[in-house]
Amino acid sequence: MKRHDARQKALQVLFQLDSTEIALEEAIEHVLEEQKSDAFFEKLVRGTAEHKEEIDAALSDKLENWTLNRLPKIERTVLRLSVYELLFMQDTPNRVVLNEAIELCKLYGDDKSSKFVNGVLSKFTQQ
Repeated sequence: MKRHDARQKALQVLFQLDSTEIALEEAIEHVLEEQKSDAFFEKLVRGTAEHKEEIDAALSDKLENWTLNRLPKIERTVLRLSVYELLFMQDTPNRVVLNEAIELCKLYGDDKSSKFVNGVLSKFTQQ
């Protein structure tokens, strides 16, 4: 599985977890269907889920005039996934993480999603 595809599938799993009471394993199985999982995908999904509280705290510090609960679910999910990658997976360059987040927003969000997410994530790369 290509990294872009893994991020896309991870976003779908994490979105399901944020929207329903589904279990992590069930969400993974549902999104992958018959497709084989890979290590990068697993690390993204499980890492983001395991570090959700830390990620949410870091995001809350960077949000201006917004609370995490007020964010549209797709933006919140993209931000969580991307912040996990920025904070816990240093093997991917920051610009790649930001670019992937913008692409996910263009695919799943609305016209303003990518600009908003880019603005929030850029605060993590200016540290």
